[in-house]
Amino acid sequence: MIFITYKKTCDLMVLDKKCAICNKSVKTGYFAMKEWVIDGIICGKCYSQKIAEFYPGDHVRTDLSKE
Repeated sequence: MIFITYKKTCDLMVLDKKCAICNKSVKTGYFAMKEWVIDGIICGKCYSQKIAEFYPGDHVRTDLSKE
């Protein structure tokens, strides 16, 4: 059995990288989905915005630690 993992984030503490969308400095970068056709890493704010555009509808964050 083969397991393939997909890493969504990358650690950029050493590198000074810029977001491919907003061009701001990125500490923790996210890899864009291939459907977005974005070359490079993106910041958390742009990643959240793209996710909301890609998956339309209400996005409710829940805190399950209270249960």
